[in-house]
Amino acid sequence: IEPMEQLTSRKNPFIQRLRSLGRDRGFRQQEGEFLCDGCKLLAEALACGAEITSVLWADVPGVSLPENVPQYQAPKELLQYASSMENSPGPLFSVRMRSADPGAAPQRVLVLENLQDPGNVGTVLRTAAAFQSGLVVLCGSCADPYNPKCVRASMGAIFRQRFVQWSLDELCGRLATWDMPLYGAALHREAVDIRELRLENAAVAVGNEGSGLSEELLSRCNKRLIIPMDPNSESLNAAVAASVILWEMSRG
Repeated sequence: IEPMEQLTSRKNPFIQRLRSLGRDRGFRQQEGEFLCDGCKLLAEALACGAEITSVLWADVPGVSLPENVPQYQAPKELLQYASSMENSPGPLFSVRMRSADPGAAPQRVLVLENLQDPGNVGTVLRTAAAFQSGLVVLCGSCADPYNPKCVRASMGAIFRQRFVQWSLDELCGRLATWDMPLYGAALHREAVDIRELRLENAAVAVGNEGSGLSEELLSRCNKRLIIPMDPNSESLNAAVAASVILWEMSRG
């Protein structure tokens, strides 16, 4: 095995590039790559056939990688500087973003509108993968799915779950092509109990953590639905509500 290049400076271009991938959404989109952290996530990426574009190790490499992947070593404090994560165990690695093409018409679609918390977005991707949801659509001003916090919260689902970032018009156009109804999760006197709807071949939208779905999206919904719960309870966290909906959708 050839010795890896040893990096020692914060000003090294590769270190600066990793920092930018972890901290700058615009840079990620420009490069078409995102930053990941840790051996577990690296193993997931390899298992899913993700295109790994570079790796930075603090210790002896823990897994074997394809020969064409550039690998570097750096002291732990330099790896920590490059990472956006506190107390990063390493390794840091960059991954090519997948094509935005949603592929064949999915059976079930979960729509997230204006979800701000990257942890919530990552959790939803993880749950969608667990329940084999066909497609997750990020609509409006959602958190970046390639934000390192979202990537970590997805627990590897970022490599497995199909997702796209669409405008509301693009979403509705696709659903019309697929002949798929759109339901919105919202408190409303005309909202239907989720258990009374057939959710196979349907899309369900979940809104912002604080304000819910926009009136514009709700105006395009075929129906509104609610998750029945104790009326004295606070509304569910957006990721929890999405998880309940995904479970109901998976039951067909």
